[in-house]
Amino acid sequence: MTKGYEVWKKAFESNETSRLKHNVRVLAYGHEAGNESNVDTVVEMGSIEDKRLKNPSMIKFREEAGVDHASLEIIALVE
Repeated sequence: MTKGYEVWKKAFESNETSRLKHNVRVLAYGHEAGNESNVDTVVEMGSIEDKRLKNPSMIKFREEAGVDHASLEIIALVE
């Protein structure tokens, strides 16, 4: 996070329409107590590949929200 949790949270919540349009369901998000520089999100989606994670407009949106792409990590979970 380069701009703080509240800036990220405001941008994240404002992007709900786009997530719904792309069938991305938010299950949880937040940060560890006392550490607002790392944010975790848990989302349900059909596939990591088809969700435009490398789309230039989404990259710009995340950067404006304060996401540090160098530290961005996406992990696919299995039951």
